Order: sequence, then C-alpha cells, then structure tokens
Amino acid sequence: MTAETEQQAEPTSYDVAAVEAKWQQVWDELQPFVADDAAVASGEREKRYALTMFPYPSGDLHMGHAEVTALHDVMARYWRFRGYEVMNPMGWDSFGLPAENAAIRNDEHPATYTYANIETQYESFRKFGLSFDWSRRLHTSDPEYYRWTQWLFLRFRERGLAYRKNSPVNWCPNDQTVLANEQVVDGACERCGATVTKRELTQWYFKITEYAQELLDDLDVLAPTWPDRVITAQRNWIGRSEGAHVDFVVEGRDEPLTVYTTRPDTLFGATFMVVAADAALAEELVSEEQRSAYEDYREQVRRASEIERLATDRPKTGVFLGVHATNPVNGERIPVWAADYVLADYGTGAIMAVPAHDQRDLDFAQAFDLPVRRVVDVPGAGDPAETFEATVGDGAYVDTPLLEGVDGKAEGVRRTIEHLEGQGLGRGTVNFRLRDWLLSRQRYWGVPIPVVHCEACGEVGVPDDQLPVTLPELRGADLKPKGVSPLAAATEWSQVACPSCGGPATRDSDTMDTFVDSSWYFLRFCSPGYQDGPFDVEQAKAWMPADIYIGGVEHAVLHLLYARFFTKVLADMGMLDVREPFAAQLNQGVVINQGKKMSKSLGNGVNLGAQLEEFGVDAVRLTLVFAGPPEDDIDWADMSPAGSLRFLQRAWRLSGDVTSEVGTPAEGGDVALRRVTHRTVDDAQTLVEGHRFNVVVARTMELVNATRKAIDSGCGPADPAVREAAETVARLLSLVAPYVAEEMWERLGHQPSVAQAAWPVVDPALLVEESVTAVVQVQGKVRGRLEVPPTISAADLEAAALADPAVVAAIADRPVRKVIVREPKLVNVVV
Repeated sequence: MTAETEQQAEPTSYDVAAVEAKWQQVWDELQPFVADDAAVASGEREKRYALTMFPYPSGDLHMGHAEVTALHDVMARYWRFRGYEVMNPMGWDSFGLPAENAAIRNDEHPATYTYANIETQYESFRKFGLSFDWSRRLHTSDPEYYRWTQWLFLRFRERGLAYRKNSPVNWCPNDQTVLANEQVVDGACERCGATVTKRELTQWYFKITEYAQELLDDLDVLAPTWPDRVITAQRNWIGRSEGAHVDFVVEGRDEPLTVYTTRPDTLFGATFMVVAADAALAEELVSEEQRSAYEDYREQVRRASEIERLATDRPKTGVFLGVHATNPVNGERIPVWAADYVLADYGTGAIMAVPAHDQRDLDFAQAFDLPVRRVVDVPGAGDPAETFEATVGDGAYVDTPLLEGVDGKAEGVRRTIEHLEGQGLGRGTVNFRLRDWLLSRQRYWGVPIPVVHCEACGEVGVPDDQLPVTLPELRGADLKPKGVSPLAAATEWSQVACPSCGGPATRDSDTMDTFVDSSWYFLRFCSPGYQDGPFDVEQAKAWMPADIYIGGVEHAVLHLLYARFFTKVLADMGMLDVREPFAAQLNQGVVINQGKKMSKSLGNGVNLGAQLEEFGVDAVRLTLVFAGPPEDDIDWADMSPAGSLRFLQRAWRLSGDVTSEVGTPAEGGDVALRRVTHRTVDDAQTLVEGHRFNVVVARTMELVNATRKAIDSGCGPADPAVREAAETVARLLSLVAPYVAEEMWERLGHQPSVAQAAWPVVDPALLVEESVTAVVQVQGKVRGRLEVPPTISAADLEAAALADPAVVAAIADRPVRKVIVREPKLVNVVV
C-alpha cells in the first residue's frame, strides 16, 4: 500500500462512544486528579483549591449541573496545567425534605432514595469527564460526617452562639416545619411553594448577629473577586443602619417601651405608636377592655404571610390596645396600637409612628383618623395631611423646638441623640436587618440536635464520646408531618438517661437546617477521613481558602452568608488561619429553552442524558462553555451541539495529519503558524484567568483553522510547527473536551494523560509582530497595501503610501487635499 493510499485510509471521524468508554477506564486506572496533601504541606508545590457547590441528590444530573461543572472544570484543569497542586473535590448535600417526602410517598427510608440517586449522579459525573478527586467524596447524611456537624453545634453552644428561645417563626403548613427568613420567597416556602404563616415556638438559633459587623466589613475585601450582585445582596440582607433606641413611658408598665428609629430627629412628629400584632409585647400591653378585640385581630394577622404584611399597597389594619405612651421630647400622650405592618422580629417589635414622613404610618393614620404633624419642610412638597403623600427628604425643621436653626438631617439626628442621652431617654445605636439563624426543623431526615432535656439539669449537651446521635430507623408513614418532629414519637430513641445526673431525660426531637451541613463541608474535603475532629487543622490551614467557588447566584445570601459565619467562628476557635472561606466566586447563568425556564408543563425540557447520547460529552461541554460568558443565561434552542461535534472531529483529524516525530523542536518550523500558536496560548492564559472561557474556545477554533490552512497551503504535515500547533490544540481542548483531547494526545505519540502535561511555553519573540499590513485608500477606495513595521511613524507611513506606484496612479494629476494617517494600519488620501 502506498503512502498516499495509507493517508486516504485514515479515518475522517472518531467513534464518540468508544472513545468515552476507553478514556473512562484509563482515568480510573491512572487516577490523575488525586491531590497530594504532602506536596502542599511541605511547600513543594503551590496549591489551588477549586470548589463547586455540591449538588442535592434528587434524580440524575440536569443541564444546570452540566453547565456549572463544565465551567468549573476549565479552571481546575488549567491550574493543573500551570503546575499547581489542585484539589478539586465533590460530594453530596444529602439531607433534606425532598428525600423525606419521597420516602413518605414510597413507604421507604429516606436513605434508599438518597443513596440510589447519589450513585446515579456519581456515574453521570464520571461519564461527563470531570477532573474531580473522588478520593475525597463525602455525603452529609453519613453518620461519620454528621457526627462532626453535631460536634460543631456543641462548640458553638459552649461559646454562646447556639441558643434556644421562644419566638414567632415562619411556619410551612404543607411541610409542617419552620423556615429561616432566607427560606421564605415572596411569602411562600422555597421548597414547596405553600404560603408561609407565623407560629409561636421554642427553637434553636445560631447567633449570627454576633458577627454582623464583620460579615458586612469583609464584603469590602471580597468585592474585587466576588460578583457585584452577590456583594450587594449580602449588604442588603445584613442591612446595617444607624439611629437611636428611644424610651417611651407606657401607662401601667414599669419598664419603658423602647423603639428603634433611624430618624430620631422626627420625634416631635410622632403622634402614635404601633406594636407588632403577633409580638408578646402586644399581649402584655393590651388593656382588659381591648383584649378580646386584640385577640381576634391577632388570629387574623397570623394567617397572613410576611410579604403580604409588608406590601405597601395593602389596606392598613389594626386595633387600639387601650393604653397610651408619653412622647419623651414633648411629653405628649399618644395612643398605642397593634398592627400587621410591623414585624415582631425587627428591632424591638414596636415603632414610633411619624405619619407625615413615613407612607405606611400615613396610610395607617388616615385609616384610623390619627393626627399627622409635619416636622420637616421638604422643599417643593406639600403638607402630607393634605396631599396624603409622606415626605422623606431633607429640609428645614418646623414645630421642633429642639432643632431650631439646625441645618440638615445629619446634624438634626446627632443633636437629638445627644439630647436623649443627656436626659436618659435614649441612646445612639446601630441596628441590623440580619436576624439570628433559625436552625430547628420539625422533620426527620436531618442532623439530630445533640441535646437532651432533663427536668433536674435543664438542657444538657450530649458528651463528645457519645456522638454521633444517629437517627432511628423510621420510614414511610412514620415520617408524615404532624406539626412536631417524627423523632418525638420514636420513644425508644427519645427517652434516655441524662448524661449529667443519670435521671430520666428526653432527646431534643428537632433536626438541623441542612444549611448547617453545607456551612463547613468545604473544610471536611481537606481531610475527609480524619477521625479526631471535623477536619485536620493543619491540612485546612494548608488548603484554605478555596481559590474559586463556582455556583448559582440563588445562594447569594443563604449558603454563602452561613459559610462565611462558620469560617469566622472556626477562626476564633483557632482552627483556621483565614476568616473568609472563598477567595473568589463565579456565578453561572441558567440553561433555558425557547426563551423560558425549562418545564415539563411547558414542554420545553431538555434531557441531558439524551443530548449526551446523541452528540457525546465533549460536544455538550464545548457547547455550554462556548455559549457566552459564564454568568449569562444559555438558551439551548439557540445552541448547536451538532456544530460543536463537527468542530471536534475536525480538530481530531489534525492529530492524524502530523508526521514529525515526538519531541521534534519547533524552531525552524513555519513562522507564521508558530506566531498564531504562541499568540493563542498567550491569549488563553489571560482569558482563562479572567473567566472568559468562551473566548478561549473561539481562539482554539481559530488555531485549528490556521493549522489546517497551513497544511493545505504547502506547509506540510512534517513541519514541526504543525506538531506544535496540534499539541497546543489538544491541551486547550482538554479544558473543555477532555475525551477528544486525550485521543489527540495519544495519536500525537504521547503517553496519557494530556491532563498531566504542562502548559505550553510561550516564546515572547513570536508575540512581536515583525510587520503589519497598512491599507492605503484614495477617495475611500483601497488602492494599495504596504507591509510596514508596527512601530512606523505617521510621517514615514504617509511618505511610503504616497510613493506607492498604485497609489500614485490612482491620484494621477489631482492635487492632494488631505492625508489621514492612522498608523500603522491605515492611510486615507483625499484628492
């Protein structure tokens, strides 16, 4: 057979399924992605910790999982190329309501559903060609993991950061459990969509407010490397405001009623007070004559969601509590009302109402014919008592003897606080919107709270040597929500001896919010098999912080805020050297279809498995990465995985065209192709580090085209520049299309795996352009092209252009009116 016949017999495409099966087996044998702790601890290699938000095991992977992990893998593989020791772990956030509800439907244990789905997702992750270090795999529902969640809870409790109190809580009537404020979205349960109501319960809290100021301050440190919208969301949620606590004397009450206000300078305009209808304070203050009316109103309020209560367009309702308070700055006797637009868990659960300068107060005053007194004359605004529009701007003070002649709000606030403090009637203070983290849940499939309740000893923490407190074996009907945790009915489990006195005691029957599990999992990855604590402190100090954290913006407040809180507490415990867990963060967009979120009811769902079956893993990954910047949404209807597959086959064919030997020096090869190759590598480095992954793919496509053009135009497959270009394509494609990259690398004569290769070295000399093409126009029409140095001056370029024979002919005898020069690439001659 002739060489020409052999070349013709070379296949023009590769078998996608066969290549995927082949390299999955090779990776299993080689284990190329296992991180070396010792290399990092010894300083032998610099570390990079690549972290992506771990999934909940509800069914198989979907397009969202495919996108975020494809994007994440670009960074992990790139860092490995650059010579860093990379830890890239994966696990499962495996406690939670979906598994429990599935167990109720199917009359099975939640673990059956959970671990079956974990194995399904694990196999899918493997098929997707992701460079995870599976030796660090963890599941938060494993007793060996949640033992340490309980241990951390006990340490927080010892530090006064975990406590139990009675208070109004968000209640999901469908799931029969309490919810943290962050888990209520537009007045509904984020899990099931049921309208959330309020209940009075004794629950466990983490005192996250202890760290409110630091959580806020450190956002300035994170701002350069975190998405703006995440920083803004956290700032707003923490909600720092400066103002004053003001004391009002109330009839029949020894203690003053304290309210928080950001505008103490408007105290002279306070004409009534409002207490949250569902606050214990309202029940304490109400007179006997008004008690019946108040209790009827309170029940009405408890049926409304928090979002409904805060809606500005909702008619104001309330009830007079039958008592009066004294305004501390003017001695005026003002009525105290209960209403639904004040929340029990904000501030003190009571406000001073200044209707002229707060629209909700004004609406309430109009509804119940209460006085409206303007104390700030805002330029251009009318009297709110006549316009029914509250004024909130700055202006001159009126009817405010304390502030006559004061210029501006800031000075007015300062002087009022000074007066209140001097008279013992109030004090300046800082308030936060952030509330303590409610972590109790009345469901089964979660971490049992490691506390027992003893009549003699009270609350007693379970000793460390009795951890973990494991879940009893409940299933199916035993798990149906009953308003209290199913654990309360498991008497053999719940009735125990008190660890302190040995007397009869009862285990706490609540479980922890699953956000507790995910607030420290990234630390367990540093030493997943460690038995003497939640993590090896030295290993955590070596690997932390995570150098990048990739996941959805829907976790901008909940998970990220809690993880930051945990990290700060653990740093104060001496277990970490860092106070922030994630050095940089990247949000991915959403994969939609036909302009809408994917939904079975809309008939626009895209099955990831079907796409992988039809086009292969590499084509789907390449399509997702190439679609646009990571943070942009992707409309799958506009994507072409078939086009991606055609490109990959074209790239693969390059590796079969190379005939030079492995190791052949590239020097002496085609200079033009080498310039394209080295510029591509140089660009790719900047682009990856700037998270512009889609442009890296575009540059790789350009390099494939340039290489093919060089071969077809006479450069020849034996030219070492062709080998250099093809090897570079294989490395770059490894970031997004690992199967074809491995196949190319092997065909080019290298040992697997390309993931263990080094990043190509760029020759700076090849980045310098020796010449550029300058276009010369006469009257707007191209008349000549000149090869000139990129550093040519405007005068020299003009002279060269006017001397060009083609330009001279185009000008003919006409006088030159103007020459416009844009060195080094354009000359425009006007005649």
